[in-house]
Amino acid sequence: MITLLTYPKAFGEFSASPFCTKAGYLLQMSGFEWQREDTLDPRKFKYAKLPAIRVDGEVICDSDNIRAFLESKGADFDAALNGDDRASARAFSRMAEEHMYFHQALDRWGNEDVWPIIQQEYFSMIPKLVRGFVTGKMRKVFLQGMHVQGLGRFTPEERLARLEHDLQAIAGRLENRKFLFGDTPCSADASIAAILGGMRASPAPTPQSKRIIGDAVLMRYVDAMQQTVKLP
Repeated sequence: MITLLTYPKAFGEFSASPFCTKAGYLLQMSGFEWQREDTLDPRKFKYAKLPAIRVDGEVICDSDNIRAFLESKGADFDAALNGDDRASARAFSRMAEEHMYFHQALDRWGNEDVWPIIQQEYFSMIPKLVRGFVTGKMRKVFLQGMHVQGLGRFTPEERLARLEHDLQAIAGRLENRKFLFGDTPCSADASIAAILGGMRASPAPTPQSKRIIGDAVLMRYVDAMQQTVKLP
């Protein structure tokens, strides 16, 4: 039995982290038997982040490493794809995980309307007396990191304009398809749908969440993924 170590459900999503949701999708698509185990504290895990899986006494951390493990056991998430489509699927995944994800993270950690909700939802295990101080320091470190990364230097309006090109690329790909590469979800759908789902599930309305909710193509796609790859 594989156990997925994940952040708990939040804001109607399988997990507060789109990478945990991605791992859930991959596990469900693999056909292997698995269960979830929720935790709010990733510090004891390698890389100090989630998701991770525990199997036969071994703990495997990071969603890409989880995918590699599942593939080593026989899963092929892109079996229906040709060589060109496999390359494109990898590129779509990287667009989601190395660009779109940071837009979602900034929309939560950097938005003054959303942050108080995140502070309570993500860090309820920290005693209330010191929670504001501890999470304030964590938020400062995160925002400094996003400034170094680059997106943190832009206004919310500039970030949304930059994200727009990614959203249009996804919607264009989905124009005549149920999923990115046909009628069956693949590895790229696990990444893209998880992050789009997280964006629309903002705990407070933001221009970013409204952009996703107002796009019928993207909404249909996320709903199709959730209905096709049903997560516990």
